Amino acid sequence: MAYTPLTVTRRECLTALASAVVFPALGVAAAERKPMRGAFMILSTPYTAGGEVDYDLLGREVEFCDRCGVEGLVWPQNSSEQRYLSQDERLRGFEVLARAARGRAPALVLGVQADDTAGMLEYARRAEALEPDAMIAIPPRTATSLDDFRSYYAALCEVTDRPVFVQTSGGAPDIVPTVEFLVSLAREFPQCGYVKEEHAPVQERMLALAEHRPNPIKTILGANFGRAWAYEMRLGTDGVMTGGVMYADIYAGMWDLNQQGRHDEVRDLNGKLLQMLNLDNLIPGVRLYVLRKRGVFKTLVSRRGEYSFTKTQIDEIEHRLEALEPHLRA
Repeated sequence: MAYTPLTVTRRECLTALASAVVFPALGVAAAERKPMRGAFMILSTPYTAGGEVDYDLLGREVEFCDRCGVEGLVWPQNSSEQRYLSQDERLRGFEVLARAARGRAPALVLGVQADDTAGMLEYARRAEALEPDAMIAIPPRTATSLDDFRSYYAALCEVTDRPVFVQTSGGAPDIVPTVEFLVSLAREFPQCGYVKEEHAPVQERMLALAEHRPNPIKTILGANFGRAWAYEMRLGTDGVMTGGVMYADIYAGMWDLNQQGRHDEVRDLNGKLLQMLNLDNLIPGVRLYVLRKRGVFKTLVSRRGEYSFTKTQIDEIEHRLEALEPHLRA
């Protein structure tokens, strides 16, 4: 998608102008599409009180993220409870999000992963028909070799010429997508030059991938709720892709500050965010509490379990959340 002067935002201008020593700028070909850089939020899946997917709220989640100023929207991934969703639910969600995202600034990335190539292709073909800005695929869990990984992504690249994010975790547990593999895959299939790096040692792998910028590697994103993002931004990475939609404006704000070179403010804002992220280990379900409090969700329903909160727990959540309130945009 080509940008006109009327649709280029301040953040996109900063992104285009900013450069890093380790991670060089994108080439002209990549600039023809929406930039695959910045804060990419993996959308959470909302449910009704009866446990059904609330598609109306899923669409409104797009509006919320747009107001927050993020660069990308992703669904469904593990943070979306994608393994608890049926094929029909995922495909209907594709359609809802494609409608909701049309004409909005954030790039739409649809998750087409499945346990094997045949399953992935069913999602990929439907996604391609909806014309998202990009796709992402977790590697297949049924693979027995890196060759199986390669065949899986090769099949996906026969369906689309859009950017394809290759996630480095979540596939067959005994197969490591090495940096060498990722580079060779991107060289053979340029669509696969976009990496969501989650495999340890994460930062060392990012630096190794950066040696192959701008081609064939085009974008390197972090994950893990952005816990290491302040450090990764100072390395010059391209952003984060994570299920932190409840704090979407905080991630967007961190990226803006980074693009302006205001690293001390990134550090301080990151510290406040980490207070909330660390609370997840102490009080399960904080994510849902914040989504409901902010009016994004109506219920605390999850297919991972039931959540409720004591007064003491609510007091602690509110105490920590108060530090982020001056930075909220939506």
